[in-house]
Amino acid sequence: MQDFDHLLTTRPHDIRAVFISDLHLSQYTPALNTAFIQLSKSLVSLPSLNTLYILGDWLDGWIGDDDYLSLSDTQKKHHWLTPILDILKILNQKTKIYVMRGNRDFTIRQSLCNIFGGQIIVEPYYTEYYRLEHGDRLCTDDKNYQWYRRIIQNPIVSWLLLHQPLNKRRQLAQAIKQKSKKNKAQKPKDIMDVNEKAVNHALKNCKTLIHGHTHRPAIHHLGNKTRIVLGDWQANNSKVSAVIGVMVGERIELNLISIDTHSIK
Repeated sequence: MQDFDHLLTTRPHDIRAVFISDLHLSQYTPALNTAFIQLSKSLVSLPSLNTLYILGDWLDGWIGDDDYLSLSDTQKKHHWLTPILDILKILNQKTKIYVMRGNRDFTIRQSLCNIFGGQIIVEPYYTEYYRLEHGDRLCTDDKNYQWYRRIIQNPIVSWLLLHQPLNKRRQLAQAIKQKSKKNKAQKPKDIMDVNEKAVNHALKNCKTLIHGHTHRPAIHHLGNKTRIVLGDWQANNSKVSAVIGVMVGERIELNLISIDTHSIK
């Protein structure tokens, strides 16, 4: 596992792309929010960075872009999301930003990304080098979750959901979050990991698969193919750590970031 700060100081010109997932940012995660802003500031300084990929669950319990867009200018000024969007505006001046929906923020639409010039991408997303997913579709052993996912992310259901009043959506999001937490505590850990057949199918037309969701960062070498799993962002008091993917030259590696938000002015 490489240290990202070391890479920033020793080989900044070699960093071409950065992959992150499972940040779960919200009004209740000030340390995570600050850490993401700090990482974004570091990315702004990279001379060769072409792309930032956010592979799902960037926001936690997102209930629709209108939850932010409907605010007055004064309300937006004091909103927790505004400084995050502001730094992404700056980053977007030199770097493409792609946002993939996850299971916690599947209601993100292009209207939110338009604020900072980002682009929504739909999984599976292919580039010249790799296939990108959030990762939950690969956990096919969890039959109950896959059934729920097909329903809640059905275009018709999503449309109906987004046309509910904001208060009702907030209540629903809280209920889903509590139920998800309870279900995870009761399920065997293996059932929440990826299925081997699903992974092999995903790698059928590519050599490298990159995803998050499982919170089990690792690089898995499968013959001449590779599966790269990104880590979730964790806050321990003021210290935030995460495992991110970094494209250095033509190679993708995992890097550990560690940010003490108390030391940030």
